[in-house]
Amino acid sequence: MGDSKKEDMKEPSKLEEQECPICHKKTLTLMEEEREVPYFGKCFIFSMTCSNCRYHKADIESSEKKEPAKYTLDIDSEDDMKIRVIRSSEGTINLVRIAKIEGGSGSNGFITNVEGIINRIRHQVEALRDSEEDPAVKKKAKNLLKKLTKISWGQEKAKLVIEDPTGNSAIISDKAVKSRI
Repeated sequence: MGDSKKEDMKEPSKLEEQECPICHKKTLTLMEEEREVPYFGKCFIFSMTCSNCRYHKADIESSEKKEPAKYTLDIDSEDDMKIRVIRSSEGTINLVRIAKIEGGSGSNGFITNVEGIINRIRHQVEALRDSEEDPAVKKKAKNLLKKLTKISWGQEKAKLVIEDPTGNSAIISDKAVKSRI
């Protein structure tokens, strides 16, 4: 990103050798990082990672209370792949008529871009294609992968919607339309 204070990053605080909620070994590392995200504000990124069983949980939370929000983005060019997306664990991502990533207690929060969202969906579709035995489902998955590639290259349009009852998710772009939910 820009040179302005390297996104105001502080050294993350870390607690190691904590008990993992899954395997109950003292191999869990807790991390908290404070970060200033341009056009979003100061936020906290939390994560837990177990070096034994590979359990991982992450979330992002704004330092200020935000209203529930919905962001809508019309993806119509390859440049749109660079648009930043912030998603808290409570945010639901919908690549309309293609795929939905539900929010909730089992979900992770993250900071990525539109291309990162499409890649997350692509990996899920590839896993389905590779594990499915029904030829019709395999063909549908292959067609969906082609569609995702065309969207990534700006050859096909799509709509990305994020809804978050906590207000901790956002699409950072002048093209994104913000509304209340």
